[in-house]
Amino acid sequence: MKELEIIPIEYGKSVLPESMIFQGGAEDKSRPIVFMIYLIKTKNRLILADAGCETMPGFDMRDFIGPIKSLEKLSIKPEDITDVIITHAHHDHIECVKYFKNASIYIQRDEYESGKGYFAEGMNLKLFDDEIQICSDVKAVKIGGHSKGSCIVEISDGEKRYIIAGDECYLRECLEKQIPTGSSYCLEKSREFIEKYGNGEYTVLLCHEK
Repeated sequence: MKELEIIPIEYGKSVLPESMIFQGGAEDKSRPIVFMIYLIKTKNRLILADAGCETMPGFDMRDFIGPIKSLEKLSIKPEDITDVIITHAHHDHIECVKYFKNASIYIQRDEYESGKGYFAEGMNLKLFDDEIQICSDVKAVKIGGHSKGSCIVEISDGEKRYIIAGDECYLRECLEKQIPTGSSYCLEKSREFIEKYGNGEYTVLLCHEK
């Protein structure tokens, strides 16, 4: 196995109005999206960026198998996961966290207040303010654009720098055209995110587009 490996795990598809995806998007026009979590393999850790969901009320879901079955296809059981980083407390990113009872769960303090109802009793929660180091190559960093405490995951393999964007950005087109998300808690921070991470210095991995 490589010292560090990032594996995208797609577990469903749907559509989202353009007005939610980017500023100035049409309310009556939709774009296809996927639902994705990421598995980060290091020498001795199995880290998930987001937990995903098993239900998605109000969405017309297609090809939906959920994150747990998707992990099983990789011969990984929930109890094998050592760490889960929650980028933010919206339903599709946090619902399945209850299954990862052996893992350390990392969530920004403000997001914990929004999402605390999703956690099972006795889970090993690690709250943080601005950022937290999970291991030498992986850390979670607060952005606060999409929601009050929304975060990204920064990863370095010694040669490249990657980020897993959570919902700070839905489509690669938004990075290329420097258009912030239409689903923004703080538009200023959403703009700062697009300017910093859309400049080509980072490989950006998205949770709603392959």
